Amino acid sequence: MTSAPLAARLGRVAGPLFFPVTAYGPDGAVDLDAFRTHVRTGVDAGAAAVFACCGTGEFHALTPEEFRLVVAAAVEETAGEVPVVAGAGYGTALAIQYARLAEEAGADGLLAMPPYLVVADQAGLLGHYTALAAATGLETIVYQRDNAVFTPETVVALAGTPGVIGLKDGYGDLDLMQRIVSAVRTERPGRDFLYFNGLPTAELTGLAYRGIGVRLYSSAVFAFAPDIALAFYRALDSGDDELVAGLLDHFYRPLVELRDQGRGYAVSLVKAAVRLGGLDVGEVRTPLSEPPAAHIEELTGIIARGRALLEKYGQERH
Repeated sequence: MTSAPLAARLGRVAGPLFFPVTAYGPDGAVDLDAFRTHVRTGVDAGAAAVFACCGTGEFHALTPEEFRLVVAAAVEETAGEVPVVAGAGYGTALAIQYARLAEEAGADGLLAMPPYLVVADQAGLLGHYTALAAATGLETIVYQRDNAVFTPETVVALAGTPGVIGLKDGYGDLDLMQRIVSAVRTERPGRDFLYFNGLPTAELTGLAYRGIGVRLYSSAVFAFAPDIALAFYRALDSGDDELVAGLLDHFYRPLVELRDQGRGYAVSLVKAAVRLGGLDVGEVRTPLSEPPAAHIEELTGIIARGRALLEKYGQERH
């Protein structure tokens, strides 16, 4: 854990947020050495923060003890260079258990994922996240998606909840997000509440989210192609519209179209891409399954085209 508050550190990041995959060995057990290598590679490449054991990290597939070990490995490997945020989910009691394990492991904060399966009303959701935020001293980011979609009024209440520092949006309704941002700005003046674009390939909607003031985003691409992810981040930040458009047209859109061809590809395709980069992080755990060879071949081509585009633009600028 680092000494500076998580909200302050995330409020001034200068790079993509890194969601590492969880590595497994040939026997299916968690491979902490490979995971450490994966985390170190990302931090050295310029990650602004490490979000361990979240969606891309197969939180759903980890036992509590595995979760604790993986979070602790991320904390030890980053050594305070960047903040470490751990996932927490399921029902309230289990989410609190995972939150306390993350705190014991030294995490700086929590990404609070939707409750398991149930569809709750706004009062129930608010009660769930309030209890989770109160259970530890960790700062909490609430993840909006699937069965946890909030009204602006609920987010205003969350923004007034001690320990809750932001909202990650994986739902994708820009009209709703604009109303949420406006409501919090109006009802919580002076509150530095953080917003994150958390869609599966957030770069594809980066321009749209920036239009409503949401600049932070999670980058699945950073897990396997940090050079491409960083180039896009910097191009977006500097107003290099030509490179942004080129990467969107020839890398990110084809990647999203491939991702949409298989269930669970937001995780399994990323993990396959990490393996293509030379680090054996194992396969996904069931109930997810691996992409077929034809999709791996297509993925290889997409990554190659992305890097060729970076080389082309680099040459043109010199």
